[in-house]
Order: sequence, then C-alpha cells, then structure tokens
Amino acid sequence: MPFRRQVTYSSHPTRAARSAHARGERQFRTYDTTFIQPRRKTPGPTILVIVAVVIALIIVCIAVGACSQSCSSQQPTVASGTQVSITIDEGSSTKQIATDLQQAGLISDINEFTNRVQALGSDTSLKPGSYTITAGTSVNDIISQLTSGPSVSTMTIPEGYTLDQIASTVEQAYNGSITADSFKAAAHNASAYVDSYPFVADAYDNSLEGFLFPKTYKISSGDTADSVIRSMLSQYASEISSLDYTYPRSKGLSDYDTLKLASIVEKEASSDNRSTVASVFYNRLAQGMNLQSDATIAYVIKGDPTPDDLSIDSPYNTYLNPGLPAGPICSPGLDSLKAVCSPASTDYLYFYFSKNDDGSMNYQFSQTYEEHQDAIGGTLAS
Repeated sequence: MPFRRQVTYSSHPTRAARSAHARGERQFRTYDTTFIQPRRKTPGPTILVIVAVVIALIIVCIAVGACSQSCSSQQPTVASGTQVSITIDEGSSTKQIATDLQQAGLISDINEFTNRVQALGSDTSLKPGSYTITAGTSVNDIISQLTSGPSVSTMTIPEGYTLDQIASTVEQAYNGSITADSFKAAAHNASAYVDSYPFVADAYDNSLEGFLFPKTYKISSGDTADSVIRSMLSQYASEISSLDYTYPRSKGLSDYDTLKLASIVEKEASSDNRSTVASVFYNRLAQGMNLQSDATIAYVIKGDPTPDDLSIDSPYNTYLNPGLPAGPICSPGLDSLKAVCSPASTDYLYFYFSKNDDGSMNYQFSQTYEEHQDAIGGTLAS
C-alpha cells in the first residue's frame, strides 16, 4: 500500500476550511475573556485611612519612647568643683547607683555610666558607703573612686589634750555639726555614762576630764556628741585593760588617782623619761611633800603660770594642797599610764627642765633641794 502523508487542518486548508477559520478568528477577537482572569481589588478610601493612622501612631510611639529614654538618662549636673556627698546603699545595682549619681548632679547620662562600668568589668566592684565626690569628675574617675571604696575621715586627739581642747578639735573635725559647747555639755555629765562605764563613777565635778582617750577616731556622718564620747570611753576601757595597777594600789592610789598622776606625768615628762618623772612624784607623796607641779597651775589658768599664780586658790593647786589634784588635768596617753603603773626606782625628789637650742628639753634630776638649786643655777648661768 503506497505511503500517504497525513495533513492537518491548517496545513492543507480547503476553501471551506479557510472560511471557517476566518469566522472563528473574527469571533475570537470580539469575545469577552475578562471573566476568566482574577480581578485585582482596589482598596477603598476607609482602609487607606486606617493604615495611615496606624503607621502614624507607630511613628509617634517610637519618637515618644526615644524622647522619654533620652530625658530619663540625661540630666544637668551641678557646677564643676562643687563637693557633693552621696551614700551608696548596700546591694544597689549599677543602674541604681547611676541613678543616685545623676540625681546628685554628678553625672548627666545614666546609660553612659552603666555602659562604662560594664566595659571596665566593674559591675560587682562598686562598693557601698558614703562618698564625697567633686562635681566635674570624669565618669572613669568616679568609677575608680567607687571601686576603691568610701574614703574614711578621721579625727586625732593628741596625748595631753584637755577636755576644752578636745571639744574644739571635735567641732573642727565635724565642721560644726557637733559644736564644742554641746560636746563639753555632754562631757560634764559623767553620771550619764556610769552604767556603761563604771570607772567614771568617781569623776570629780561630774567631768570626764582625763577619760577621753587620745587616739585617732573614725568620723561617721551620724555621729553626735554622745556617740563620740562613748567611742572615747570605750577606747579608754580597752587601753587600761592591759595595765597592771598593782603598784599604784600598793601606794594607796585608786585607779582614778592613777589617772590623775598619769595626767601630770603627761604634762611634765618627755617621751624618754616618763617613768623617772613618775618616780619623783611617788617619792614626794611618800614623804608627805606637796607635788608642786606647775602643770596643775597651768590647767587652772589655762596658760603658763607666773610666781604669783602659785598661790591661787584652787583644788588643783599642788603647791598649796597636799596630795594629788582634785581631778586629772588632761587625757594622758598609754605610755604615761604605764609609767605610773610601773615607775622607775629612784631617790629623786626634784627635777628641773629647760629647752635646748634645738628645741629639745633638757632634764636634771636631784635628790636634795640644794642639788636642785644648783641645777637651776647652773642652767641659768649657762
């Protein structure tokens, strides 16, 4: 069977086919096909307004949040150079410390401080306590100060100070928050301290003269005249606990008498001869001689005595009155107390001292009055 090539409608059209094809093409061009395409929905005006409002609200919230954060983290500081006192409470977080510093006017930006603390790894090193920080100090230096810990202010009471001198020192150390008058008023009420400190029971004229132990004391912001006095009395109790009162008691001296004599030694002796000076006064007491201490007269007149002052009528005048003065004349140090508890063994009844050219004191001890006069004459002649 011979091969016959198949043809299609389009490849071998007849006239009828071409006519039919033309009709179909014309119909196709005019036929509406939109119904078979998905329609795109155009948003109405209400939806557009809602979207716009939501976007606007978001923008406003972001702006308000940024402003709020900026306003809360920044604040003007106080004038540079101003001394500002601030207390960091125990357990405060870094952010709380930053807030305290900002409220005190020492920093302007909380975030700057906290970020710097984290960068330095000092989060757990900031120490609580009371600080005095100078306004204008850099953030780094403030952090350094807080990691070093609070500075400790102290007050030193020198050996040999009288109650009046101690009161003035306290007023100065506390910048007037404790006045000298309020301190003296409390110190002249020894009976108020007897329950806690029985050794003040015999205090002459109800005064704590002599008991306010000379030492360096820590200053705290909440201190009062009463609390400072109690610190000094506690220190006195601690210091005398190491003393052996056997010798002065064997000579008929009470513990309060020992304090009186130690206060005289504190004023009359130098650092290298306290026990020898103490022996002179013990020897005079043993022989019934008056102590004749110029230091006791100086206590009464609050200055260097003249010959006329030696006849002044006072229970502290050891030229006129036998035995010890009515009360201590200053706060002696531990070395003077030790010297009275353990004096040197001598036969001296007199001593005389004068100042050398270099400012040191030259002492001459004598057993007899004649030797004493010779020592005075020789010193004056030289």
